[in-house]
Amino acid sequence: MLLTFDQVGEVLDDLADAFPPVLFDGLNGGVNLLEDTVPDPDFPEGEMYILGEYCNDLLGKYINLYYGSFAALAKSEDWDADTWVDELRTTLAHELTHHLEALGGLHDLDDQDAEELARWRVEFAAEADAMEEE
Repeated sequence: MLLTFDQVGEVLDDLADAFPPVLFDGLNGGVNLLEDTVPDPDFPEGEMYILGEYCNDLLGKYINLYYGSFAALAKSEDWDADTWVDELRTTLAHELTHHLEALGGLHDLDDQDAEELARWRVEFAAEADAMEEE
């Protein structure tokens, strides 16, 4: 099931409203839903997508979620409406955690993300090698 950009925006608004407002303190750029599809440059095209990111730059502190990346996964994995909500909630919570850690001067989730991506790279390389051998 493919939700439209506007439908995802409505779901995201409802999800954000369900989080305690204090989690958004200092997030002066808010939560933005962008139409972009953002493939992870460390993986072959179509294998891995960036769903969202916490940004802290000259424009402020904000979260971007990428509709196109969610839609690409939804198509390839045949998501239903509940999966859309779960994936959006999980990604928003993840990016809010980055925000809160940044406010506290922490980087535990950054470290965890880096370790997880490193494991995925190794797994992907091993799978690619196995397929070449066949």
